[in-house]
Amino acid sequence: MQEITVDKIRANPEVRAYIEKADHFLKNIGYTEHGFRHAEIVSRNSYRILNELGFPERSAQLAAIAGLLHDIGNLLGRKDHGVSSALLAKNLLEKVNMPYDEMIDIMTAIGNHEEESGEVTDKIAAALAIADKTDVHRSRVRTKEHLAYDIHDRVNYAVTNSVLKITPKDRYITVELTIDTDMSQVMEYFEIFVSRMVMCRKAAKFLGADFHLFINGMKLL
Repeated sequence: MQEITVDKIRANPEVRAYIEKADHFLKNIGYTEHGFRHAEIVSRNSYRILNELGFPERSAQLAAIAGLLHDIGNLLGRKDHGVSSALLAKNLLEKVNMPYDEMIDIMTAIGNHEEESGEVTDKIAAALAIADKTDVHRSRVRTKEHLAYDIHDRVNYAVTNSVLKITPKDRYITVELTIDTDMSQVMEYFEIFVSRMVMCRKAAKFLGADFHLFINGMKLL
C-alpha cells in the first residue's frame, strides 16, 4: 500500500475546505488567524522537529499531517476543538485509506494539542504541541482595531520576528522572538503564554531535548 504523504493530504479539496471554513468561523468570532498560513507553518515545523532530531521519516510525515489538520474542528466551535479536529481528521484519513495505526497516532496528537487538557504521550504529539504553541507573529492579527483591549492581538502584533531553531547536536529546540516593547511588554507575553511554554518544555523533554526561549536576545527559558 502506498504511504499517505502530507502533500496528498494538502491537495485534498475537502481538507482545504475544512481549513478555510474553520478559519472563517474564528474570524467571525474575533480570533487570530488559524487558516492556511498557520496550518502550513505548524505542519512544516512539526516535520522539522522530528526530522532534524533524527526520528524516522515516517514519523515526521505523520507529524506534518497532524499539523495540517490540527485546527479543522474549529468550524464546529472553539470549545474542545482538539477533540472535534481529531474526529474530523479520522473521517478524512479513512477516505484515503490511511492505516489505522497511523491514523490513531495522528488523532491522538491532534486531540491533545491544547494546553488546557492535552497530554503529550508520543513523539508526534510532542512535535505538534511545540510547533503549534510557538507560532506567534503579527501576521496572525487580522485587524489593528482590537489592539488596545485584546491582549492576544496585542502580543501577537508586537512579535515582529519569530524563529524556531532545532540544534540536533545539543538537542535544543529554541524559539527566538523579537517583540516591539512599545506595543506590548514582555510580561504580557508570559501572562497569556506561560501554560503554552510549560507544554513546550514537557514536549521537548519527551523528545529527549531541551526547550529554550529567547526574547529580544535575552534567554528567558
